[in-house]
Amino acid sequence: MEHYIIICNSTQHMLNADKILKQNDIKTELIPAPSEYGSVCSTAIKINAYNVDVAKKLLKDNSISLKGIYPYKIRKLEGIIDKIKEDLNDDLINVLKKVENGIELTEDDIVVILSSSGDKNLNSIFKAADEMRKAVVGDIVDIRAAIEFSNICRKNCFYCGLRRDNLSVERYRMDIDEIIQTAKELKKMGIRTVILQSGEDPWYTENKIIEIIKKIKKETNMRITLSIGERSYEEYKHFREAGANNFLLKIETTNREIFKNIHPDDDFDYRVKCSEWLRENGYVNGNGNIIGLPGQTARDIAKDILFFKDMGIHMVGIGPFVPATGTPLETYPHGDVEMTLKTVAATRLVLKNVFIPATTALATIDKDAQVKALMAGANTIMLISTPSKYRSRYKIYSNKNMVDLQTAYRAVIKAGRKMPPYINLEYIKDSE
Repeated sequence: MEHYIIICNSTQHMLNADKILKQNDIKTELIPAPSEYGSVCSTAIKINAYNVDVAKKLLKDNSISLKGIYPYKIRKLEGIIDKIKEDLNDDLINVLKKVENGIELTEDDIVVILSSSGDKNLNSIFKAADEMRKAVVGDIVDIRAAIEFSNICRKNCFYCGLRRDNLSVERYRMDIDEIIQTAKELKKMGIRTVILQSGEDPWYTENKIIEIIKKIKKETNMRITLSIGERSYEEYKHFREAGANNFLLKIETTNREIFKNIHPDDDFDYRVKCSEWLRENGYVNGNGNIIGLPGQTARDIAKDILFFKDMGIHMVGIGPFVPATGTPLETYPHGDVEMTLKTVAATRLVLKNVFIPATTALATIDKDAQVKALMAGANTIMLISTPSKYRSRYKIYSNKNMVDLQTAYRAVIKAGRKMPPYINLEYIKDSE
């Protein structure tokens, strides 16, 4: 079925357009805007071709500002099987033929990818994902930086070292001035997106978070990603109005039983509802999963990937499970790096135009894993930029590897990729 995408000139016009179309019984799908249309709005509205004329009139009558309405291009990787030139198993060849012809992958297709083994099969998967990455987002690796401003959490998740009942953690909170000053230092490095990350700490009220957002915007004009957990619809709305651009709230797993087993005081449906609220408020919406949770299967992970697709997620964080001291899962083995890399690759092939970080958790298990992730479809690295006096206390998992600008630079160069032009390279030289 033929589709078109609507690109608006602002997030607010996009949200208004989506609302108007839905009110007139036009089925819409919010998807990450293809990179070739620029960055006027990160989200596009996808509609069936037979609704285009009616949609145009509705949007014109309601004064919606449009960049344009374009045919939805199916992403193909023509000739990818010839480039791989490997003797692959039949099931994987059939999946790669779908990728080659721009046919959407099914849950079973994703399971084939995730269940593949052997160097030839894995190399073909990573090569296809890397080609897709190159086609849709290019060779520049986006560099972002996280300020972990509080390790206090009201939740008691079984896998997380910050859990409420973990008495081995030395707790801290950064005050607002410390957070702003750290963001200003990141601005000097050239960082354009700061990630404000914490446990679910109720001390940081709606008003405090809004104050932080507004001060960072005023002092640096940086893009702001919030990663502060579950909040109300009104809070998400007010944070967005204050200037927050992105929000990262990971589902961790879409298997309800596993979710319940690792989240004793969370509700799966409420977590999904929060992601829907973020989408409705026009955030660049981040999500993600943990690979290697107890009881998890390849099919569970495939369902996760399709959930991200259905939710119109813009950024997917994929990391292996890493045990944390003082948690019920501290003796459980860490997640498999190979499965994590296969998940990165499958996510790139299915979701295509999204941000996929080469995560710190990967670097914690395997010092070369960030390079491997960049070569398997990832295109983002997040620096740990928490002030040194707090850094060692933010233990979501144990033995966390440090990822600074120098580490990121080495990974980017080793993967044959490019640093973004906005980074101040003097900071890399100074750290050598």
